[in-house]
Amino acid sequence: MVRKKYYTKIAILAMLLAVLSMYSKYAESTNEKFPELTFTTENSEEMPLSEFDPNELSADQWQKLGFSEKQTATILKYKEIVGGRFISKEQLKKCYSISEEKFSAIEAYILLPETNQEGKTFTSTDGNFVKKELRISGKFNPDRYSQADWEDMGFSEKQAGAILKYKNYLGGSFVSKEKFKECFIISDENYAKLEPYLILPAKTPDNFVKNKFKRDTIREKINYKTFDPNELDREGWQKLGFSEKQANVIVNYKERNLKGSFKNLEEIKSCFVINEDKFNEMKPFIRISNIKSSEAKKPESSATDFAKTDLNSITFKQLLEYGFDEKAAGSMIGFRKKLGGFVTKEQILETYNIDKELTQKLVNTAPLDVSKVQKYSLAEAPEEWLKSHPYFKYSADKIIYFRMSNPDDKKIWKFIKVKPEYEARMRLYVK
Repeated sequence: MVRKKYYTKIAILAMLLAVLSMYSKYAESTNEKFPELTFTTENSEEMPLSEFDPNELSADQWQKLGFSEKQTATILKYKEIVGGRFISKEQLKKCYSISEEKFSAIEAYILLPETNQEGKTFTSTDGNFVKKELRISGKFNPDRYSQADWEDMGFSEKQAGAILKYKNYLGGSFVSKEKFKECFIISDENYAKLEPYLILPAKTPDNFVKNKFKRDTIREKINYKTFDPNELDREGWQKLGFSEKQANVIVNYKERNLKGSFKNLEEIKSCFVINEDKFNEMKPFIRISNIKSSEAKKPESSATDFAKTDLNSITFKQLLEYGFDEKAAGSMIGFRKKLGGFVTKEQILETYNIDKELTQKLVNTAPLDVSKVQKYSLAEAPEEWLKSHPYFKYSADKIIYFRMSNPDDKKIWKFIKVKPEYEARMRLYVK
C-alpha cells in the first residue's frame, strides 16, 4: 500500500514537471517574432497583347502573357503530349492550366485554326503560320516609329498596334534596349535581328519610373515651330509629341465635330486628349490662318447630343463622331452585339481595343437603357444563345446536359460550380 502511494506521488510530480516544461517553452516562444507574411498576387497591370502562334512561345514568353512558372511548365509539357505542336484553339483550350477566363482574354490573338479538324487540314510551307521576314533599312529610334512604320518592317497590324501600346505602357518611350526586349511580341529571334540597329541606351536608367497612366514619364523635348493646326495630319500631330491614337482622336475631332477646321484656340483646348499643360506648351506657336481672333466663332456643337444617346443604341458612326477610331468603335459595337446589349456601364469598359479614358468620359455622359436586353432562366435559355454568349459559352454544355433531368435554376447553379466572379457576370443576363 505504501509502495502504491509512493508511485502515485512520483507520477503526479512527473506530470507537474511536464506541464511546467511546456509552459516554459510557450513563454519563451511568445517572445519570438512571427515571420512576416507576404502575399503574392498576379500582376493586375494590363500588358499589351497581339496575335501570336503558341507553338513559337518560349517559357519566358508564356510568363510574359501572365502565366506562372508552374502553369508554363504544364503548358509546355501538354504541348509535347499532343505531338510537339498545337493544331487548334480547341486543343489548346483543353490544357487545364489555362483557365476559361484567361483563354477568353487571349483567344482573339491566337494564330491557330478554331477546331482540331481545321487544324489537321491546315497547310502552309512548313505546317505552321507563314512568318514574315523583318525588313530593316538601317539604324532607327523605335520611339519615333508609327503604326505604318512597324507594319512596313514586317509586323502585322495587330502586332504593330501592340508595340505602340507597350510603348505607352512604359510612359511614351521604350527607354532602353532592355525594356524594348521585354515587349511581349518581340521574340528573341526578332530582337537579335533588331538590336544592332536600335538607337536606344543599352541599360535602363536608374531613375526610370514606369507610369502607364502618364505618357510623359520620359519624353523628348519638342522643338516647337510656328504651326497651323488645320494643316497638320496625323503624322504632324505625332511630331508634336502625341501618340498615334491621340493623333487619330485629334484629327477625328477636327473633321467630325468641328466640320474640318479649328476656328479658335478654345476649340483646340477642348479636345479631350490635349491636356492643359500640353496646350499651354503649344499655345505660343499656334497660328490659325484666315481667322481673326476677334471674329472667331464659338465651337460648333456636335450633331449628336450624347447626353441623350442610349449606349445600347449608339451607332458606329456616332462613336467615330465622339472621337473613337474605327477599330475601337467596331470592338464596342461587336462586344455589345455578342452580349445582346450592355446591362451595366462597367461592361463597356471591358471592351478590348478601346481608349479607357475616352470611354469613361462617354459612359459618364450617355445613359444606358437596359429594358430591351434579353434575359433567360438557365432552364429555358436557348442552346444557341448559351453557346454564343461570352459569359455562358464555356458552361453551356454543362447547363444543357444537367437541365434535361433537373430543369431547376438553383440546382443548375450548384452543378456547374462556376467561380463567384463568373457567376456574377452570368446573373446579369438571368431573369
